Amino acid sequence: MDPELVKRITARRAELDELEEQLVKELSEVRAERNELAVAERVLERVSEQLTDERASAMSAPGQVGGRAVMLIPHRAPDVEEAMLPPDYQRILAAVRQAAGPVMARQVGEMLGVDISVRGKLEPLRGKLVRLVDRGWLRKLPDGRFATRL
Repeated sequence: MDPELVKRITARRAELDELEEQLVKELSEVRAERNELAVAERVLERVSEQLTDERASAMSAPGQVGGRAVMLIPHRAPDVEEAMLPPDYQRILAAVRQAAGPVMARQVGEMLGVDISVRGKLEPLRGKLVRLVDRGWLRKLPDGRFATRL
């Protein structure tokens, strides 16, 4: 055999062995990354399902704080009717609508028969008005008055 030819064959075999080793390593890395992506997809799917479930239950069911039921005021949306609000919130909305224009919490209290001289009676009403603003049922003007949504 030709020693030069044997040398070239041996060198080429070493190159191919090195290439094979590199490809096996890269294939292993690709498989590991694919497995990580599959796990990430499952986690994303579960989190999305949980968020969807939580949003649906927050819109429809009363919440609980310290084992006691608390009233949740739904966000205003095309499919949410005013009748879904608790009765006292419906009365507040009606009072704001009956006013000739934007009103202060004190004026709403007067319309609803709340003793406005007692701050402890007016502040819960103000809190309900703000909650209706936060949920999109009313708007609050910069001067602190409340008005209906357009």
